[in-house]
Amino acid sequence: MDQVTDMRAFVQVIQRGSFSAAAEDLGLTPSAVSKLVSRLEDRLGVRLLHRTTRRLALTPEGETYLVRARDILSAIEDAETEVARASTTPRGKLRLNTGSAFMLHELAAALPDFLARHPEIEIEITVTDRVDNLVENADVAICIGPIADRSLVARRFASTERGIYAAPRYLERRGIPQTPDELDNHDCIVLSSVPSINHWPFRAGNEIRTFEARGRLVVDDAEAALRLAVSGAGLVHLSDLLVGNAVRRGELVPLLTQHHMVEPVPVSAVYPQGRHRMLKVRVFIDFLVERFGDAPWRTRVGRPGLSSPTPAGS
Repeated sequence: MDQVTDMRAFVQVIQRGSFSAAAEDLGLTPSAVSKLVSRLEDRLGVRLLHRTTRRLALTPEGETYLVRARDILSAIEDAETEVARASTTPRGKLRLNTGSAFMLHELAAALPDFLARHPEIEIEITVTDRVDNLVENADVAICIGPIADRSLVARRFASTERGIYAAPRYLERRGIPQTPDELDNHDCIVLSSVPSINHWPFRAGNEIRTFEARGRLVVDDAEAALRLAVSGAGLVHLSDLLVGNAVRRGELVPLLTQHHMVEPVPVSAVYPQGRHRMLKVRVFIDFLVERFGDAPWRTRVGRPGLSSPTPAGS
């Protein structure tokens, strides 16, 4: 088990930022931890860390090794947890990645119920709107939109829709666009973290036209885009689950509802192949289906001519 011991010491040093802090967690001396990392580097034949008197920095090889090492240690921990389970009680740490919109507007209110139902599960949440690596260092991720990575399993548990919105104060100042052609004369808030969201589809007879949103404001966080729109900075294209409360409070107004091409956007639990066999993952996904499978985000927003979403299965 020397390889696992060395690997665990290396990961702990990076997570804690120093040999002394890692040593406290591992119950070793700083010199012993340093020897474990050096032994790992000698075995690999590469330098993983740049050591200075002030800080530690990963080498390119160290960055690559860190990602794989975390996955391996997580798999070992999960295997030990599953094997040690003496009953059907789900337990252990559930690592969750989720975007800021779903976390702040929906999941935060629901998680206390899940934790009360499963007292032996811990949840470690990473809030991120990155889509390039959904399940990095996570057991499961929650994603709004299509999943491009075919190596992952996606279970859709709800649907939402995107619409175009602006604050009344902006519309008083710039006017209300009546047709998609008028959008060229308006300020749009661009969301850089989800490029597809900046292509706004509209019906044009029997065809679909796409307007590419441009503007002087570019942000990489959906919640920030929402706050900017509420403040009157411009038009925004966001999902109903994110803007619902702002619309109900009169802070945002839906626009071009007769022209905008509305398509259901899946809200999915995403996980690597085989991860669903872990009981803690299964019960969490079942909870998402139970809690959000009939969430009427579209009708709550009050956009005209829209029906309630259909619960989505796997």
